[in-house]
Amino acid sequence: MPLHTLNKAPGHNAFSDCIERLAADDALVLLGDGVYAALATTAAASRLAASGATIYVLRTDALAAGVATRLMSEATVIDDAGFVALTEHWPQQMAWH
Repeated sequence: MPLHTLNKAPGHNAFSDCIERLAADDALVLLGDGVYAALATTAAASRLAASGATIYVLRTDALAAGVATRLMSEATVIDDAGFVALTEHWPQQMAWH
C-alpha cells in the first residue's frame, strides 16, 4: 500500500513500470510531466483508471501544463498542502522518474 509519485509523461518507461506495480489499495500522485497521464479519454488515463489505485494530480503542475480542465474524472486535484498530507499518511513511498 505505497504512495507512488510519477513525474514522467506516459511515453516514458517510468510510466509503464509504475502502472505495472500499481495495486487497487495504492495511491499515485502525478506531478511534473506525469500530469499528462491523467488527460481524459487517453490510453494512459484508461490504464490509470483500470489500476484501481487512487489517483491524485498536483494542481500547480496541471495548471502549468495547461491541462487542469481536461483531467480524467477519477483524478483528485490536490495542492501542495494536500501532497504533504498524503506523504504523512502513507508510510511507504515509491518515486518513479
